[in-house]
Amino acid sequence: MLIVCRTPRSALLLITCFTVAHSFTLALSTFGLVDLPGRLVEAIIAASILYVGIENVVRRDGILRGRWLLTFVFGLIHGLGFAGVLHEMGIAKQGLGAAVPLVAFNSGVEAGQLAIAAVVLPIIWQLRRRPGFLRVGVPACSALVAVAGAYWLLERTVWS
Repeated sequence: MLIVCRTPRSALLLITCFTVAHSFTLALSTFGLVDLPGRLVEAIIAASILYVGIENVVRRDGILRGRWLLTFVFGLIHGLGFAGVLHEMGIAKQGLGAAVPLVAFNSGVEAGQLAIAAVVLPIIWQLRRRPGFLRVGVPACSALVAVAGAYWLLERTVWS
């Protein structure tokens, strides 16, 4: 999703939307208010990755209006995926006792995502200055993302 960000502001908007959304569903799932089968959540996550890759390839103008909303929806889905880890650790549904592990886990996820963004975004912005990257690199990277998403989707649905 970040490969289409042209400015720090657009990156901050997408990162914030994803963070707020996945934190919300992570908390809802941890406290037992939302419970979807992990297999379904994983398939939807794979489909979301496939979709973003395809959208980045198809939308050649690079202008992705509403990407913040799409990012928020994907964050909701991915938060349910992160919740699976807390469920496996036995932390879910422990009432207030789950609050500290939830905050700690979510903080770790956020720190990891911010660290990756801090490394990747400056590289992307430097590459975006080159017309060849916009013409070939963005579609190629996006196609790789789509192929990975398709593989994961098939792995979680048809091939399982």
